[in-house]
Amino acid sequence: MEADVAVDVLFTGGAVFTGTGSPLTAHAVGVSGDRIVAVVPEHETADLIGPDTRVVDLDGALLAPGFQDAHIHPVGGGVELLQCDLSGSADAADAVARVAAYAAANPDEPWILGGGWSMDHFAGGAPLRGLLDAVVPDRPVFLMSRDHHSAWANTAAIRLAGLDATMPDPADGRIEREADGSPAGTFHEGAGDLFAEVRPVGSDDLSYRGLLRAQEQLISLGITGWQDALVAGAAAGITDPLAAYLRAVDEGTLLVHVVGAQWWERSGGLDQVDRMVGLRDEIAARGHQERLSLGTVKMMVDGVAENQTAAMLAPYRDAHGHDTDNSGISFIDPQVLQGAVTQLDAAGMQVHFHALGDRAVREALDAVEAARAENGPSDGRHHLAHLQVVAEADAARFAELDAVANLQALWATHEDQIDILTLPFLQDGAESRQYPFGDLQRGGARLAAGSDWPVSSADPLAAIHIAVTRVAPGIDAEPLGGAHQRLDLATAMAAYTSGSAYVNHRDHDTGHVREGYLANVVVIEPDPFTLADDELHRAAVASTWIAGEPVYVRTENHLRSPA
Repeated sequence: MEADVAVDVLFTGGAVFTGTGSPLTAHAVGVSGDRIVAVVPEHETADLIGPDTRVVDLDGALLAPGFQDAHIHPVGGGVELLQCDLSGSADAADAVARVAAYAAANPDEPWILGGGWSMDHFAGGAPLRGLLDAVVPDRPVFLMSRDHHSAWANTAAIRLAGLDATMPDPADGRIEREADGSPAGTFHEGAGDLFAEVRPVGSDDLSYRGLLRAQEQLISLGITGWQDALVAGAAAGITDPLAAYLRAVDEGTLLVHVVGAQWWERSGGLDQVDRMVGLRDEIAARGHQERLSLGTVKMMVDGVAENQTAAMLAPYRDAHGHDTDNSGISFIDPQVLQGAVTQLDAAGMQVHFHALGDRAVREALDAVEAARAENGPSDGRHHLAHLQVVAEADAARFAELDAVANLQALWATHEDQIDILTLPFLQDGAESRQYPFGDLQRGGARLAAGSDWPVSSADPLAAIHIAVTRVAPGIDAEPLGGAHQRLDLATAMAAYTSGSAYVNHRDHDTGHVREGYLANVVVIEPDPFTLADDELHRAAVASTWIAGEPVYVRTENHLRSPA
């Protein structure tokens, strides 16, 4: 549908990544209102330019669809930015210093809450309560780890929760202990929930402010839509963000489009299905389905490898290289998982699995297979996130079952958390199965991408660099898992745009630069397709556009009116 009248905005002077394949060259993109109305050769743009047309001279930059994050916790991340934020800590001493500074700056807060500490900054990945006691002895402190699978508490918080040496580990977690069995200060997985009855619950107003703060940051990274991986529930220190989203929709402050994944209580039963379907329909009836929908369910199949709760086919090893009796935790019984997924699929719900270990991946795929066998093909677009370890035999099952591989590519590189806390405790040969993106692609899997922010940076371009190179900038190491697990740049870009749009059921009007689609686009400079692979991290977002309007502009230099 080529426009035959002047457009409101014309992007010209740079390549256009349309959402798949190689970028178009010598083409311009015209926008009228909130839609793309023309994708034409540059020599055909004369009739598109009128006296009021804003011409965006890309000057060699790349125009691409807005990024979509297929697995993120934006409200929790935004709240952490407003609380005691440890995500920028350089080491353990820096983390403790930041806690001390925050406590001093906020003397009236009854609890010190926040998060973002890195496990690799502490011996064994487990910070001690004494470190917090030294700087905040008189108030309880409770801080989530960067990956939100562990919590760090001081003595005051531990005492308020009534925890001592007699407290057994919960079925879905583990307490790090001192020699006499007393809690040492770190609480993994479900053990962090032992503080739920005494820890303050975040207010709806705080969640709303966190959402707006997160949206501002994410838009600056070129993100125009996302799937929130924990809605209508509370876990891992994250308060239910639903009220914040509804307020933002009602007040017109939610600029992006959001798919909310309703939280499946792993200790609950199949009676959750009817409640979730009812909430999906209730939110849809409010009439803002294109802005906020709740047709997805998040199921935590396992934990994470660095605290040895990821569900593995083989046992973890101890520090001496000997097999242990621990192969991780399946949070949901596999038979219950299959029944739940089958019912959800039949009800038209999408399932979003957290599946990190190879046993968890297999259990999730088995559940999708059971649903397919019972219900036949569906448009559920079920997807498995994280995929740190995938058995070779299971990589090809994604395409067979029409299951999407949801990649957190920023993790697919050698760094301390994987080199010190993970690989030494896995079986020989496990490194070759870490984040096997290449195997998944060659097996025909459809790919989507996300960040899991605030677990790690939300920057899609930083993740794309690692998806392509498997080596983080500044690290002198071989590609994690081998060079054959790399993705080419076009595939990585597609995963973060059209792939995530597909997962989000928004591929009908987003994820592509295509006539008739929403003008949700991003300008990237320098054009990453002109850079060497090891220079991809130099690319950055210059501007983000939603519905044809610039909502973030790093510099006005590339925006001009026609001469």
